[in-house]
Amino acid sequence: MKAVAYQKAGPITSPEALVDIELDAPIAEGHDLLVRVQAVSINPVDTKIRKNVSPENNQWKTLGWDAVGIVEAIGDKVSQFKIGDIVWYAGALNRQGSNSELQLVDERIVGHKPKTLEATEAAALPLTAITAWEMLFDRLQVPKKAPENTTILVIGGAGGVGSITIQLLKQLTNLTIIATASRAETQDWVKQLGADYVLDHRQPLAAQIKQLGLTAPLYVFSTTQTNQHLADIVDLIAPQGRFGLIDDPEQLDIKPFKTKSVSVHWEFMFTRSIFQTEDMAKQSELLNEVSKLVDEGKIKTTVTEVISPINAENLKRFHQQIESGTTKGKIVLQGF
Repeated sequence: MKAVAYQKAGPITSPEALVDIELDAPIAEGHDLLVRVQAVSINPVDTKIRKNVSPENNQWKTLGWDAVGIVEAIGDKVSQFKIGDIVWYAGALNRQGSNSELQLVDERIVGHKPKTLEATEAAALPLTAITAWEMLFDRLQVPKKAPENTTILVIGGAGGVGSITIQLLKQLTNLTIIATASRAETQDWVKQLGADYVLDHRQPLAAQIKQLGLTAPLYVFSTTQTNQHLADIVDLIAPQGRFGLIDDPEQLDIKPFKTKSVSVHWEFMFTRSIFQTEDMAKQSELLNEVSKLVDEGKIKTTVTEVISPINAENLKRFHQQIESGTTKGKIVLQGF
């Protein structure tokens, strides 16, 4: 089968950063689905792994943590899917990724693709939807019905995770949504998705919230550049608030949060699959719930660019774009 992989971690400018190769097709066992991949999207985790993680014993490592495809074979313990089902998922960090024609994925982290979306439209959503859902409802424990004027600040609202976070908040909660974006194009984007207010994250955030006369956010979700905004977050968050992040600052000093008794939550959507937690199947459940919201017209795809085929040349180009930190929404590739 065709795949795009690498053998040594390094910069995207290296000729060996991503290579078109042929691999043997894997075999489904246990809870595994063997999926023929139709479309994939690219996430920051792809670039982080490629730069920092080399496979052992000179093996090939295949990236890709978002996919839509057709179930081609199933393991003997599979109970929720059958051959021919069209599925979507974000996969597992400790297994081969979706940048290949065939991929094994555990059914407990797989959902049924929304019927109303094309494969390319659906491929933009799984990883970001899982990340946003787990942060909002599992980590920050955002209530579906909060007291009036309860606010949440989403830093990096125009990115992949921010884009779906805003939509989930708009459709499933009554919170006032404050999002950040720095360019006119991205500010319009987050407004279209449902943000009630938009701040420029190139300027001090606390001062902007005060200027607007808004209630101090009880919840703050930082999707990017947390190290640059931490002092501002400490200043603007409400006492006894909840703060969550998903990026990887080199250092994170949370001591300043003590005075306000702020709780800190670090979301990693691969935790359930890495540790095979008892509630691992919750990812399947939430993907099916998001699929339902999409088919009801309440959530829209966040794809902003689609290209074909899935190959090393195209993946390298979009890895560079992701690393620039200027991506709006999600980039999707389709077909081999």
